Amino acid sequence: MSYTDYLNGDKVILTVATTGGVHGKDANPNLPEQPAEIAEQVAACEELGAAICHVHGRDEHGENDAARLQAVNDAIRDRCDDIIIQNTTGGQSEFEARVEGIRTDPVPEMASLDMGPFNRGKHIITEHNRHNIERLAREMKEKGIKPELEVFNNGHLNEVYRLIETGLLEEPYYINLIFGSGTFSIPSPENVMNLVSNLPENSEFNLLATGRHQLPLTTMAPILGGHVRVGMEDNLYFRQGEPAQSNAQLVERTAAILDRLDRDVATPDEARDILGIE
Repeated sequence: MSYTDYLNGDKVILTVATTGGVHGKDANPNLPEQPAEIAEQVAACEELGAAICHVHGRDEHGENDAARLQAVNDAIRDRCDDIIIQNTTGGQSEFEARVEGIRTDPVPEMASLDMGPFNRGKHIITEHNRHNIERLAREMKEKGIKPELEVFNNGHLNEVYRLIETGLLEEPYYINLIFGSGTFSIPSPENVMNLVSNLPENSEFNLLATGRHQLPLTTMAPILGGHVRVGMEDNLYFRQGEPAQSNAQLVERTAAILDRLDRDVATPDEARDILGIE
């Protein structure tokens, strides 16, 4: 979790977030929405080096629907070899919708866990309170699901420390630093450095950045010893004015950058070892 890790050549976990729950095919027709097309794109990304897929469900009209996570998980397992499924427990305000992500059969090896509320646009507010965060963390621990702790802004890092103090997390802590607009952390190299310098001991960090910030900030992360998430949930464009053709196009570019940086991507089994997933 430092520049030393980069110099040591430690492997990088590459996560693909194919879909999300906000924008749809109206924003980019190449965005996968239904289980079969999500699984097809995840399989292509696994071949290129993705060890984890971050998963959302959509209904038949493309609207966010956590109840479809089971169908998406099943389709991914049918199409893929060994990629780690990380279901979302975000994107919803109601707890019963959030909890769908950790009650699939079988349960996922990983799940995201938002560290608090945030604004997602003029008319979208994601509510999340400490009580529900602890309920989710407790159930994840009971079921052996590794949480990815979603830090959307600096204040959410305080909540990571608070959750560690509750004893509901197992080391190493896996912290996802998120940069973008609204109430996300302001996207800049200086803010990346600041958040990384304040991470708790015995943690691994992942980084995602939205839109045009995805490429520069995810290139910075592995130099600091971190891991990387890319995909069309976070960025619909390959470059300015050029919509992404697929999630694989974004994963392929990042894998090539890691190769140029002399950082090997972790296989799913190596990612399990890094994160302490049994």
